[in-house]
Amino acid sequence: MEKKVYHLANCGTCQRIIRDLGIGEEFKYQNIKQEKITEKQVDHMKRLAGSYEALFSRRAMKYRSLGLDKVALDEKDYKKYILQEYTFLKRPVFIVEEQVFVGNAKETIESLRATLTENVE
Repeated sequence: MEKKVYHLANCGTCQRIIRDLGIGEEFKYQNIKQEKITEKQVDHMKRLAGSYEALFSRRAMKYRSLGLDKVALDEKDYKKYILQEYTFLKRPVFIVEEQVFVGNAKETIESLRATLTENVE
């Protein structure tokens, strides 16, 4: 069973979510600042999430500084920026088998919690 989390080791929110969910060694961890996301990995996440846009963070500081908030981005652009700069990946990203949970929205984390609880029973 594939269980993986893409996170930042220095992100308090990522660490709090991992701790609150009680996630341990059953997950493979990838600190995306130290170990860059590969094209194969982002394509896999996109297949599960439905689009590159779903993986893209508009909260990244570079989003505004690069003027991306003033242009229309397409799927190719979202993929390119995620691969270029780790901060454009909405974090954390959890993969549990063939499900993906992207970001830190309360609903996303509750859905992940429910999935993890189902898999334990």
